[in-house]
Amino acid sequence: MRQTELLKYRLSGERGVVLKSGAPKKFALIYPNEYRVGMSNLGLHVIYALINGRREFACERFFLPDARFLNSMERSREVLLSVETQTPLFKFQAIGFNVTFEPDYFNVLKILSMGRVKLRAEQRGDLDPIVIAGGPCATFNPAPLSDVVDAFVIGEGEMIMPAVLDVLSQSMSRRETLSALARLDGVYVPTVKQTTVKRCWLRDLDARPAHTVIVTDDAELDMYLIEVARGCGRHCRFCMAGYCFRRPRVHSLDVLEREIDEAASFGKKIGLMGAAVSDYPHIDELCRMILERGLTMSVASFRADSVTRTLVESLASSGTRTLTIAPEAGSERMRALINKGITVEHIDRTVELGLAAGIKHFRLYFMIGLPTETPDDVRAIVEMSNRLKDRIGDGARLTLSVNAFVPKPHTPFQWEPTADRKYIEGAFRMIRAGLKRRGVEVITDSERAAAVQSILARGGRELGEVLIRAHESGGIKNFMRVLQESGLDAEKYLYAPRGVDEELPWDVLDQGFAKSYLIEERRRALELRATAPCFDGCKRCGVCR
Repeated sequence: MRQTELLKYRLSGERGVVLKSGAPKKFALIYPNEYRVGMSNLGLHVIYALINGRREFACERFFLPDARFLNSMERSREVLLSVETQTPLFKFQAIGFNVTFEPDYFNVLKILSMGRVKLRAEQRGDLDPIVIAGGPCATFNPAPLSDVVDAFVIGEGEMIMPAVLDVLSQSMSRRETLSALARLDGVYVPTVKQTTVKRCWLRDLDARPAHTVIVTDDAELDMYLIEVARGCGRHCRFCMAGYCFRRPRVHSLDVLEREIDEAASFGKKIGLMGAAVSDYPHIDELCRMILERGLTMSVASFRADSVTRTLVESLASSGTRTLTIAPEAGSERMRALINKGITVEHIDRTVELGLAAGIKHFRLYFMIGLPTETPDDVRAIVEMSNRLKDRIGDGARLTLSVNAFVPKPHTPFQWEPTADRKYIEGAFRMIRAGLKRRGVEVITDSERAAAVQSILARGGRELGEVLIRAHESGGIKNFMRVLQESGLDAEKYLYAPRGVDEELPWDVLDQGFAKSYLIEERRRALELRATAPCFDGCKRCGVCR
């Protein structure tokens, strides 16, 4: 099957797609991964509907070709085409990437290359597309992609994209367009000097309900997605999303009811989206509302300290066979350091609720290499897991997903080094050895992948040329080699602590809180002091002022 045939086949299986003719401007909306992954991203649906709601724009989607097509397309130099009208990427006036994960930086370059768009922003002229990037990676550190991307959306797209589209709809030179974009709130333009760029965020979620727009059976999450809440106020100190998407907001039950009724005709499982769906104040009512309509449901995530019996029973009756719990750390000391707020009792209760509902598989998420961690803290992961295995018995399964800690910008741990590679390897061995005889499955990410992610998460603009050269020599697998050949020290990026007075690549961005707030939270972490969740009237971090 050729690319054109595949795209037409996918298009024929979609409901809700927009096909526009006669619009003066064409906007390419890109998720830099495969179609199945991208169509499971709710943000892509929201921005697609927003752009196509404008008379002057026709928005069409692009994705990284599936693995079975990618190599042959690259060998034949076949140009990348849009899903909607099979139009080459280079023919679009504007290109917008939704960048969610650092490893997808390499896919951004691959897609531009396959679409015959110049990789270096400085080489593009008035006839070339304006390349924009948004999403979590753009919001927390645009620096590594600043040689490639013309403008970054800093914050939530619903608040920023209308003004961006106003600018793009005008007939101006590239320089004039970028200058106009740089004057907008929430837009960072690397080639224009800007003192501060403030993150923009949506205060009233009900003003912009977020749900699946294009329904397809060919998505990784074969569900109708509905946003329940956005942001998180739990103050987990490692979590970038908890800081860059603050403050926490929820949709009203009335709005969610209307969205569920609209979703019913598609016959899909309802996927409730949010940082911690169990924190939704009306979660039990919402569950009953879905099941009473003869629908089934799933949740993006929940917390062991707010999960309810009704939620667990609703998930089980909807076909959920695995409950996922994220203690993040095995010892009480480390959970205090990261301000997780989950106790052993919370975990035990969640497991008991799952077993009572007939669920026989439990997955636990842990990190290793957190600041001040010792081998005793790693052994605590083994002890917790063995105790849970005893609790669930031989008739149920336990899986551990264990990953190396990656410090993220705009968090209290942004100054911390990553753990030494030998330490990480030793911790993985300790966990596997301690659980092997119990038949507990242990899944770990590679230390190399974590190292690349860590460098990209906190790197500066100097990484732009490294990314381009790595792309030209084969992609992510050659990144570390190209980094060293460029005279940059990988160990300095990874293992050297950063001073709190040091200028950081993302300091131009204003997330709504001062650096002093992060410094104070870092101090509280090292003192193992808790920080209470967000509450109405709180002015601690400054976002709500």
